[in-house]
Amino acid sequence: MNRSGVGFRIMVRTARRIRRIAAAAAVVAMGFTAACGGSSSDEVNSADKPKQESSSQAPADSPSESVSTTPAEGQKATMRTLSKQELDEAALANGDAQGYVVTEMPGSPPGGEKADKAECRPIAAVISGKPEPVAAASVYRQIVGGKDDQQVVTEFLTAHKPADAQKVLADLRAAIKACAGGFTTRTGDGPSQYSGVKELTAPEAGDDALAYQVTGSLEGDSVPLVFHVVRSGATVAIFYTANLVDAKTPEIPVAVVTAQADKLK
Repeated sequence: MNRSGVGFRIMVRTARRIRRIAAAAAVVAMGFTAACGGSSSDEVNSADKPKQESSSQAPADSPSESVSTTPAEGQKATMRTLSKQELDEAALANGDAQGYVVTEMPGSPPGGEKADKAECRPIAAVISGKPEPVAAASVYRQIVGGKDDQQVVTEFLTAHKPADAQKVLADLRAAIKACAGGFTTRTGDGPSQYSGVKELTAPEAGDDALAYQVTGSLEGDSVPLVFHVVRSGATVAIFYTANLVDAKTPEIPVAVVTAQADKLK
């Protein structure tokens, strides 16, 4: 993992905040100064959330079939490509998910991580905050809350042509299978190693959804990164969190995912 993606900047800010609010707690934010054989990315997540609040804890029984609920009639309107202004209005805001504070984030910088294997590039693109096919518009949010206000989730909300929105999830599904054994990415800062990818139970939200874990490393320790990807019409919401405490799969709250899907209906 490295400094080039939107996640690294959030990780640094989050680590400082966690050290302030949890100095006496069990969660210790680690300085993310070296990672994955090169540098670093991502954000902090407490691994102690109750199981019932998670939609990503266990692997899916049939990964290839982990598609979410049937689309609601109200979601048909979202098949058009939203503008940047419409994305801003549709993105999560304070009050949408009780107990969570939402703040706007700057977009991902130019460049980003490039996978050495072509089949793994969709995963690397999401790690960099730039899902492919390239979005017509994107907005970014940081969501903080949960137990002791220590849970941090990053959201990318992207607008696409309808076929491209469907392709985002299709390409990720293929990449999860093809890259199960791991892959390497490169930037100007050097290579980053990811030791494995596995599919998780998809959230029941939107028109289509999937969830997966990518395992990176920080100074020799495993760092699990979890992504939930939810398509509502031609809009894709990606939720992203990490566990810097131990190797347990971090959790993304159901309430956050469903709140965003509801706003896109």
